Amino acid sequence: MSAAPGRRLLLFLQAGVALLLGGGSAGASTHSLHYFITAVWEPGRRLPLSTSSSYVDDQLLGRYDRGTGQCVPQSSWVEEISHDDSDFWARSTGGDFASSLVMDLMVLKNVYNRSRGIHTLQAFSGCELSEDNRTTREFVKYGYNGRDFLSLDMATLTWTAMDSEAKPIKRKWDAEPERGKFWGHFLQEVCVEGLHTHLRYGVESLLRIDPPMVRVTRKAGSDGLETLFCQLYGFYPKEIEVTWMKDGEDQKPETLTGGVVPNSDGTYHTWLSIEIDPKERDRYWCQVEHDSLLEPLDLAWEEPASVSNVGLVVGSTLEVVAAVVLAGAGLVFHIGKPQKGSYQGAPSE
Repeated sequence: MSAAPGRRLLLFLQAGVALLLGGGSAGASTHSLHYFITAVWEPGRRLPLSTSSSYVDDQLLGRYDRGTGQCVPQSSWVEEISHDDSDFWARSTGGDFASSLVMDLMVLKNVYNRSRGIHTLQAFSGCELSEDNRTTREFVKYGYNGRDFLSLDMATLTWTAMDSEAKPIKRKWDAEPERGKFWGHFLQEVCVEGLHTHLRYGVESLLRIDPPMVRVTRKAGSDGLETLFCQLYGFYPKEIEVTWMKDGEDQKPETLTGGVVPNSDGTYHTWLSIEIDPKERDRYWCQVEHDSLLEPLDLAWEEPASVSNVGLVVGSTLEVVAAVVLAGAGLVFHIGKPQKGSYQGAPSE
Protein backbone atom coordinates (compact mmCIF):
# COMPACT_ATOMS: atom_id res chain seq x y z
CA MET A 1 0.00 0.00 0.00
CA SER A 2 1.45 3.38 -0.96
CA ALA A 3 2.27 6.03 1.64
CA ALA A 4 -0.22 8.82 2.35
CA PRO A 5 0.45 12.12 0.49
CA GLY A 6 1.63 13.86 3.65
CA ARG A 7 4.06 11.07 4.50
CA ARG A 8 5.38 11.00 0.94
CA LEU A 9 5.94 14.76 1.15
CA LEU A 10 7.84 14.30 4.43
CA LEU A 11 10.10 11.75 2.76
CA PHE A 12 10.61 14.11 -0.19
CA LEU A 13 11.53 17.01 2.12
CA GLN A 14 13.96 14.78 4.05
CA ALA A 15 15.62 13.81 0.76
CA GLY A 16 15.86 17.52 -0.02
CA VAL A 17 17.80 18.06 3.19
CA ALA A 18 20.33 15.44 2.11
CA LEU A 19 20.73 17.10 -1.28
CA LEU A 20 21.09 20.50 0.32
CA LEU A 21 23.87 19.24 2.57
CA GLY A 22 25.52 17.41 -0.27
CA GLY A 23 25.39 20.21 -2.81
CA GLY A 24 28.49 22.14 -1.78
CA SER A 25 31.22 23.30 -4.08
CA ALA A 26 34.94 23.28 -3.69
CA GLY A 27 36.71 25.52 -1.23
CA ALA A 28 37.27 25.82 2.50
CA SER A 29 34.10 25.41 4.53
CA THR A 30 33.16 26.26 8.09
CA HIS A 31 32.01 23.67 10.60
CA SER A 32 28.32 23.76 11.36
CA LEU A 33 25.56 22.33 13.53
CA HIS A 34 22.24 22.53 11.68
CA TYR A 35 18.67 21.67 12.66
CA PHE A 36 15.94 20.90 10.11
CA ILE A 37 12.31 20.67 11.27
CA THR A 38 9.27 20.11 9.05
CA ALA A 39 5.53 19.93 9.72
CA VAL A 40 3.04 18.83 7.06
CA TRP A 41 -0.76 19.06 7.24
CA GLU A 42 -3.19 17.52 4.79
CA PRO A 43 -7.01 17.54 4.78
CA GLY A 44 -8.54 14.95 7.05
CA ARG A 45 -5.74 14.99 9.62
CA ARG A 46 -6.34 16.27 13.13
CA LEU A 47 -2.72 17.36 13.56
CA PRO A 48 0.19 17.72 11.12
CA LEU A 49 2.90 15.12 10.69
CA SER A 50 6.28 16.33 11.85
CA THR A 51 9.89 15.33 11.47
CA SER A 52 13.21 16.80 12.54
CA SER A 53 16.89 16.00 12.19
CA SER A 54 20.22 17.56 13.06
CA TYR A 55 23.59 17.46 11.31
CA VAL A 56 27.17 18.26 12.28
CA ASP A 57 28.74 19.46 9.06
CA ASP A 58 27.09 16.97 6.68
CA GLN A 59 26.89 14.00 9.07
CA LEU A 60 23.52 12.97 10.54
CA LEU A 61 23.62 13.64 14.27
CA GLY A 62 20.09 12.89 15.48
CA ARG A 63 16.55 12.25 14.24
CA TYR A 64 13.21 12.91 15.92
CA ASP A 65 11.22 9.79 16.85
CA ARG A 66 7.48 10.51 16.84
CA GLY A 67 6.86 7.37 18.88
CA THR A 68 8.92 8.53 21.86
CA GLY A 69 8.69 12.27 21.22
CA GLN A 70 12.48 12.50 21.56
CA CYS A 71 15.45 13.15 19.32
CA VAL A 72 17.41 9.89 18.98
CA PRO A 73 21.20 10.16 18.44
CA GLN A 74 22.54 8.68 15.21
CA SER A 75 26.25 9.52 15.32
CA SER A 76 28.80 7.08 16.69
CA TRP A 77 30.45 9.51 19.13
CA VAL A 78 27.39 10.74 21.08
CA GLU A 79 27.58 7.75 23.43
CA GLU A 80 31.13 8.75 24.35
CA ILE A 81 30.02 12.34 24.99
CA SER A 82 27.11 11.16 27.14
CA HIS A 83 29.47 8.98 29.20
CA ASP A 84 31.45 12.11 30.14
CA ASP A 85 28.43 14.45 30.33
CA SER A 86 25.16 12.63 31.01
CA ASP A 87 23.03 15.74 30.43
CA PHE A 88 24.61 16.73 27.13
CA TRP A 89 22.09 15.15 24.75
CA ALA A 90 19.06 16.41 26.68
CA ARG A 91 20.63 19.87 26.83
CA SER A 92 21.42 19.84 23.11
CA THR A 93 17.83 18.93 22.18
CA GLY A 94 16.17 20.97 24.91
CA GLY A 95 13.59 22.67 22.69
CA ASP A 96 10.54 20.67 21.67
CA PHE A 97 11.01 21.87 18.13
CA ALA A 98 8.75 19.40 16.33
CA SER A 99 5.77 20.01 18.64
CA SER A 100 6.22 23.78 18.45
CA LEU A 101 6.25 23.67 14.67
CA VAL A 102 3.04 21.62 14.64
CA MET A 103 1.32 24.28 16.74
CA ASP A 104 2.70 27.09 14.56
CA LEU A 105 1.47 25.42 11.37
CA MET A 106 -2.06 25.06 12.75
CA VAL A 107 -2.03 28.76 13.69
CA LEU A 108 -0.82 29.81 10.24
CA LYS A 109 -3.38 27.66 8.50
CA ASN A 110 -6.17 29.28 10.52
CA VAL A 111 -4.80 32.83 10.20
CA TYR A 112 -4.79 32.56 6.41
CA ASN A 113 -8.06 30.57 6.42
CA ARG A 114 -6.67 27.83 4.23
CA SER A 115 -8.13 24.42 4.89
CA ARG A 116 -7.68 22.81 1.48
CA GLY A 117 -4.61 21.14 0.08
CA ILE A 118 -1.33 20.25 1.76
CA HIS A 119 0.43 22.88 3.89
CA THR A 120 4.02 22.82 5.11
CA LEU A 121 6.02 24.79 7.65
CA GLN A 122 9.78 24.35 7.88
CA ALA A 123 12.39 25.75 10.25
CA PHE A 124 16.09 25.75 9.38
CA SER A 125 18.42 26.85 12.18
CA GLY A 126 21.93 26.39 13.43
CA CYS A 127 25.34 27.79 14.24
CA GLU A 128 28.42 27.89 12.03
CA LEU A 129 32.08 28.24 12.99
CA SER A 130 34.36 30.57 11.07
CA GLU A 131 37.42 29.24 9.26
CA ASP A 132 39.70 30.52 12.03
CA ASN A 133 37.52 28.80 14.69
CA ARG A 134 37.13 32.10 16.54
CA THR A 135 33.69 33.45 15.66
CA THR A 136 30.30 31.94 15.00
CA ARG A 137 27.20 32.80 13.03
CA GLU A 138 23.77 31.81 14.32
CA PHE A 139 20.48 31.90 12.42
CA VAL A 140 16.91 30.60 12.23
CA LYS A 141 14.61 30.87 9.20
CA TYR A 142 11.06 29.71 8.61
CA GLY A 143 9.51 28.71 5.30
CA TYR A 144 5.76 28.40 4.74
CA ASN A 145 4.34 26.41 1.80
CA GLY A 146 7.68 26.46 0.02
CA ARG A 147 8.37 30.20 0.38
CA ASP A 148 10.81 32.09 2.60
CA PHE A 149 8.64 33.41 5.44
CA LEU A 150 10.39 34.74 8.58
CA SER A 151 13.93 35.04 9.91
CA LEU A 152 15.28 36.07 13.30
CA ASP A 153 17.52 39.11 13.74
CA MET A 154 20.03 37.70 16.21
CA ALA A 155 21.10 41.18 17.38
CA THR A 156 17.62 42.36 18.40
CA LEU A 157 15.87 38.96 18.69
CA THR A 158 13.01 40.35 16.60
CA TRP A 159 11.55 38.84 13.45
CA THR A 160 11.98 39.93 9.85
CA ALA A 161 9.19 39.25 7.33
CA MET A 162 10.69 37.68 4.20
CA ASP A 163 7.33 37.70 2.47
CA SER A 164 4.57 40.33 2.53
CA GLU A 165 2.15 37.68 3.72
CA ALA A 166 4.32 37.11 6.80
CA LYS A 167 3.88 40.61 8.24
CA PRO A 168 0.89 39.74 10.51
CA ILE A 169 2.83 36.77 11.94
CA LYS A 170 5.92 38.96 12.43
CA ARG A 171 3.86 41.34 14.58
CA LYS A 172 2.38 38.41 16.49
CA TRP A 173 5.78 36.80 17.16
CA ASP A 174 7.41 40.11 18.10
CA ALA A 175 4.65 40.45 20.72
CA GLU A 176 5.81 37.09 22.15
CA PRO A 177 9.39 37.99 23.17
CA GLU A 178 9.95 34.62 24.85
CA ARG A 179 10.07 33.02 21.38
CA GLY A 180 12.99 35.16 20.21
CA LYS A 181 14.73 34.86 23.59
CA PHE A 182 14.47 31.08 23.47
CA TRP A 183 16.01 30.91 20.02
CA GLY A 184 18.72 33.41 21.00
CA HIS A 185 19.75 31.36 24.03
CA PHE A 186 19.55 28.04 22.22
CA LEU A 187 21.59 29.10 19.19
CA GLN A 188 24.15 31.40 20.82
CA GLU A 189 24.88 29.17 23.81
CA VAL A 190 23.56 25.61 23.49
CA CYS A 191 24.24 25.23 19.76
CA VAL A 192 27.73 26.77 19.89
CA GLU A 193 28.71 24.66 22.91
CA GLY A 194 27.34 21.56 21.18
CA LEU A 195 29.21 22.25 17.96
CA HIS A 196 32.56 22.56 19.73
CA THR A 197 31.84 19.38 21.72
CA HIS A 198 30.92 17.36 18.62
CA LEU A 199 34.05 18.53 16.84
CA ARG A 200 36.19 17.34 19.75
CA TYR A 201 34.63 13.91 20.10
CA GLY A 202 33.83 13.25 16.44
CA VAL A 203 37.13 14.44 15.03
CA GLU A 204 38.03 11.06 13.45
CA SER A 205 34.79 10.92 11.50
CA LEU A 206 34.24 14.61 10.79
CA LEU A 207 37.82 15.44 9.80
CA ARG A 208 38.61 12.23 7.89
CA ILE A 209 39.68 12.40 4.25
CA ASP A 210 38.61 9.74 1.73
CA PRO A 211 39.97 10.04 -1.86
CA PRO A 212 37.58 9.73 -4.80
CA MET A 213 37.42 6.68 -7.03
CA VAL A 214 37.14 8.07 -10.56
CA ARG A 215 35.97 6.53 -13.81
CA VAL A 216 35.89 8.10 -17.28
CA THR A 217 33.40 6.60 -19.73
CA ARG A 218 31.81 7.61 -23.02
CA LYS A 219 28.46 7.18 -24.77
CA ALA A 220 27.89 7.54 -28.50
CA GLY A 221 25.04 9.79 -29.65
CA SER A 222 22.75 9.49 -32.65
CA ASP A 223 23.93 12.78 -34.17
CA GLY A 224 27.54 11.77 -34.69
CA LEU A 225 28.65 13.33 -31.38
CA GLU A 226 29.46 11.52 -28.15
CA THR A 227 29.28 12.27 -24.44
CA LEU A 228 32.18 11.83 -22.04
CA PHE A 229 31.36 11.17 -18.38
CA CYS A 230 33.66 11.75 -15.41
CA GLN A 231 32.21 9.77 -12.48
CA LEU A 232 33.53 10.09 -8.92
CA TYR A 233 32.62 7.87 -5.97
CA GLY A 234 33.31 7.47 -2.26
CA PHE A 235 35.01 10.78 -1.44
CA TYR A 236 34.91 12.85 1.77
CA PRO A 237 34.71 15.74 2.57
CA LYS A 238 32.11 16.82 0.04
CA GLU A 239 34.06 19.83 -1.30
CA ILE A 240 35.44 18.78 -4.66
CA GLU A 241 36.30 20.52 -7.93
CA VAL A 242 35.71 18.57 -11.15
CA THR A 243 36.31 20.17 -14.55
CA TRP A 244 36.40 19.00 -18.14
CA MET A 245 39.45 20.46 -19.86
CA LYS A 246 40.15 20.84 -23.60
CA ASP A 247 43.76 21.56 -24.51
CA GLY A 248 44.21 22.89 -20.98
CA GLU A 249 41.21 25.26 -21.16
CA ASP A 250 38.32 25.06 -18.69
CA GLN A 251 35.08 23.91 -20.40
CA LYS A 252 32.60 24.62 -17.58
CA PRO A 253 30.01 26.40 -19.78
CA GLU A 254 29.78 23.24 -21.92
CA THR A 255 29.35 20.74 -19.08
CA LEU A 256 26.47 19.19 -17.16
CA THR A 257 26.66 17.87 -13.58
CA GLY A 258 24.45 15.90 -11.21
CA GLY A 259 25.65 17.83 -8.16
CA VAL A 260 27.44 16.38 -5.14
CA VAL A 261 25.17 13.74 -3.59
CA PRO A 262 25.62 11.82 -0.30
CA ASN A 263 26.01 8.04 -0.09
CA SER A 264 24.58 5.92 2.71
CA ASP A 265 28.07 5.45 4.23
CA GLY A 266 28.64 9.21 4.67
CA THR A 267 30.79 9.63 1.56
CA TYR A 268 29.74 11.41 -1.65
CA HIS A 269 29.46 10.87 -5.38
CA THR A 270 29.10 13.14 -8.39
CA TRP A 271 29.46 13.17 -12.16
CA LEU A 272 30.32 15.65 -14.89
CA SER A 273 29.58 15.20 -18.60
CA ILE A 274 30.46 17.00 -21.82
CA GLU A 275 29.34 16.47 -25.43
CA ILE A 276 32.20 16.36 -27.93
CA ASP A 277 33.19 15.51 -31.48
CA PRO A 278 34.73 11.99 -31.32
CA LYS A 279 37.55 13.14 -33.59
CA GLU A 280 38.70 15.53 -30.83
CA ARG A 281 38.39 13.03 -27.98
CA ASP A 282 42.12 12.97 -27.19
CA ARG A 283 42.04 16.73 -26.55
CA TYR A 284 39.80 16.31 -23.48
CA TRP A 285 40.51 15.21 -19.94
CA CYS A 286 38.77 15.41 -16.59
CA GLN A 287 40.59 17.34 -13.88
CA VAL A 288 39.84 16.54 -10.22
CA GLU A 289 40.86 18.56 -7.15
CA HIS A 290 40.14 17.30 -3.62
CA ASP A 291 41.68 17.59 -0.16
CA SER A 292 42.82 13.96 -0.44
CA LEU A 293 44.95 14.70 -3.51
CA LEU A 294 48.26 16.51 -3.19
CA GLU A 295 48.09 17.46 -6.87
CA PRO A 296 45.17 17.81 -9.31
CA LEU A 297 44.37 14.48 -10.98
CA ASP A 298 43.98 14.51 -14.79
CA LEU A 299 42.09 11.59 -16.36
CA ALA A 300 41.28 11.04 -20.04
CA TRP A 301 39.26 8.31 -21.70
CA GLU A 302 41.45 5.62 -23.27
CA GLU A 303 40.61 2.88 -25.72
CA PRO A 304 40.35 -0.37 -23.70
CA ALA A 305 42.38 -3.41 -24.66
CA SER A 306 39.13 -5.24 -25.37
CA VAL A 307 36.22 -3.66 -27.20
CA SER A 308 33.73 -5.56 -25.02
CA ASN A 309 31.72 -3.65 -22.43
CA VAL A 310 33.28 -5.71 -19.66
CA GLY A 311 36.77 -4.80 -20.81
CA LEU A 312 35.87 -1.13 -21.00
CA VAL A 313 34.47 -0.94 -17.49
CA VAL A 314 37.01 -3.15 -15.74
CA GLY A 315 40.04 -1.75 -17.55
CA SER A 316 39.04 1.86 -17.03
CA THR A 317 38.21 1.30 -13.37
CA LEU A 318 41.52 -0.41 -12.58
CA GLU A 319 43.50 2.39 -14.26
CA VAL A 320 41.62 5.06 -12.37
CA VAL A 321 41.89 3.39 -8.96
CA ALA A 322 45.63 3.10 -9.50
CA ALA A 323 45.77 6.76 -10.43
CA VAL A 324 43.93 7.83 -7.28
CA VAL A 325 46.12 5.67 -5.03
CA LEU A 326 49.30 7.11 -6.51
CA ALA A 327 48.00 10.67 -6.37
CA GLY A 328 47.03 10.18 -2.73
CA ALA A 329 50.58 9.02 -2.06
CA GLY A 330 51.91 12.28 -3.46
CA LEU A 331 52.84 11.04 -6.95
CA VAL A 332 51.77 12.98 -10.05
CA PHE A 333 50.09 10.48 -12.40
CA HIS A 334 48.43 11.44 -15.71
CA ILE A 335 46.36 9.24 -17.97
CA GLY A 336 46.33 10.49 -21.52
CA LYS A 337 47.04 14.18 -20.71
CA PRO A 338 49.59 15.58 -18.68
CA GLN A 339 18.62 24.61 29.51
CA LYS A 340 17.86 27.87 29.94
CA GLY A 341 14.39 28.59 28.53
CA SER A 342 12.38 26.11 26.56
CA TYR A 343 9.75 27.10 24.01
CA GLN A 344 7.01 24.47 24.29
CA GLY A 345 4.06 23.77 22.05
CA ALA A 346 1.25 21.35 21.47
CA PRO A 347 2.27 17.65 21.27
CA SER A 348 2.77 16.28 17.78
CA GLU A 349 1.01 13.22 16.49
